[in-house]
Amino acid sequence: MPLDLLGPVSNLRCSAESGVEMSDEGSDWQGWIGRSQRSSDTLDVARANALRASLETQDPEFEEGKALPPLWHWCYFWEAEPLSGVGPDGHTTRGEFLPPIDLPRRMWAGSRVTWHAPLPLGATAERTSTLVDIATKQGRSGPLAFVTVRHEISGPGGLALVEEHDIVFRAAARPGEAPAAGDPAPREAPWLREIRPDPVLLFRYSALTFNGHRIHYDQPYATQVEGYPGLVVHGPLLATLMVDLARRAEPKRRIAGFSFRALSPIFDTAAFQVAGRPIGGGADLWVVDPAGNLAMRGQVSFI
Repeated sequence: MPLDLLGPVSNLRCSAESGVEMSDEGSDWQGWIGRSQRSSDTLDVARANALRASLETQDPEFEEGKALPPLWHWCYFWEAEPLSGVGPDGHTTRGEFLPPIDLPRRMWAGSRVTWHAPLPLGATAERTSTLVDIATKQGRSGPLAFVTVRHEISGPGGLALVEEHDIVFRAAARPGEAPAAGDPAPREAPWLREIRPDPVLLFRYSALTFNGHRIHYDQPYATQVEGYPGLVVHGPLLATLMVDLARRAEPKRRIAGFSFRALSPIFDTAAFQVAGRPIGGGADLWVVDPAGNLAMRGQVSFI
């Protein structure tokens, strides 16, 4: 069942952007809503086993026919754009599927995923991506643009999962500007795992997801151009680690839905924690930064 707690990021008033008001600038992009693109990929076993090794999950070695774990679909459906079509940040140049929003910083702000059927490894899967919403706002740190893309992935058994993916574009960092801190994280967490991010983990995840965004592997770019204190840990990597924590704690239950929202960035400069606790028919999950504050929040539902 879908989760409603963590709704689209464009509907939020984030603590870092309190007092946000809607802007009329997004009206130029409304004509892009409804654009779609299709792709297919073979869910090869090698990629799944490479991610298994990189995350050190408790899964046995994968073989063809085994179900792809939740959120591991992010390692497939690569967008292998020619280098001539890649922007200075390492991402595909905007203006084809995504609108040419003139804001340099890009962040995976959240997703809502519902699973309908398993995706067997070794099978061919089809993905249809549709741009479903665009909104602009003016925040204290400058203009923001929110784009929501709906992905529908089908396998041999039909529709397997539906994901709504929120992307936020924002202005370049101002000199001396520090990333906003999240609220204090809950102190009690029956499920807890410490993660020590390093450039090797971030490089591997970038490679497995074919993510060219330079903030994850190019330290001079991340610090000198985008103004971060270190390499940025991927939002989807943090989300995958949260779901993996729930899978470790409840190995006999199947995840039917997951939603998450990024609250503040995590960097490779210190260890962080992935935490969680069971609630009702699911679990509350969160990522704790080195200062003890929330960096990401999510929920899973089990069936």
